[in-house]
Amino acid sequence: MIASMTGFARAAGATGPVQWAWEVRSVNGRGLDVRVRVPSGSDAAGEVARTTLQKTLTRGQCQVSLALTRPETAARIRVNEALLASLAEAVARVPRPEGLAPATMDGLLGVRGVIEADEDVSAETDSLARDLAEGVVLLVTDLVEARRAEGRQLQEIISGQLRAMAELTHAAEDCPARKPEAVRARLAATVATLMEASTFDPDRLHQEAVLLAAKADVREELDRLRAHLAAARELIATGGAVGRRLDFLAQELGREANTLCAKANDVSLSRIGLDLKAVVEQFREQVQNVE
Repeated sequence: MIASMTGFARAAGATGPVQWAWEVRSVNGRGLDVRVRVPSGSDAAGEVARTTLQKTLTRGQCQVSLALTRPETAARIRVNEALLASLAEAVARVPRPEGLAPATMDGLLGVRGVIEADEDVSAETDSLARDLAEGVVLLVTDLVEARRAEGRQLQEIISGQLRAMAELTHAAEDCPARKPEAVRARLAATVATLMEASTFDPDRLHQEAVLLAAKADVREELDRLRAHLAAARELIATGGAVGRRLDFLAQELGREANTLCAKANDVSLSRIGLDLKAVVEQFREQVQNVE
């Protein structure tokens, strides 16, 4: 099964009071380009997302973003009573110089370490990092599935275009204008007109007519068209990251369709060639979305 380069995925959750949400958008690109935007302090989580996508995907432009929402709650305050008591005893033991005011409670509370925030920030940080990493796994899994779902629709469209090109190639093969008797009739009419208008060496004229007939023959173009179509069908059946090779085949199919139109010596064959060129162009546009 082929995969598209277009997809979207979202993974959200909560770690304690912190709400988090990953989002990723993927569109077509010549190579793999992963751009990550995360809040300040979450660079490690962003690097996990980047590395995971680079290991999983081969082509596409991916934009990853992380949103964090922290509730505005007042921090719980804890007084280090043991330290406060030690400071009070030390102040009581030390003789107070004359003119120096005695120590106050607010002064002792201002000593560093007496008042502490009663929260385990490191534990929350570790849990958040773990949950964000698990969220990345879910995010990438959903993105891959979204690109595969889009790929299934692409495969139906591309397969239909390949069938249409095969039918047009068969129509060119069976075109009455390519029948030997039709070619002879056109050349004979042209030679007769030239002979009536002027005097030509019949042998020389015959040789030129044979060369013109050979140049107008589209057998090689039809054979190459069939070969390219078979190669494209094989790639579709194989699946995987085949977008670049399908794009190359689209260019080759376009080249053969152009040559077919250039060599066509009849209106009916020209119309078939023009229809073929139109389908090849549609095919080329679609395969540019294939990974």
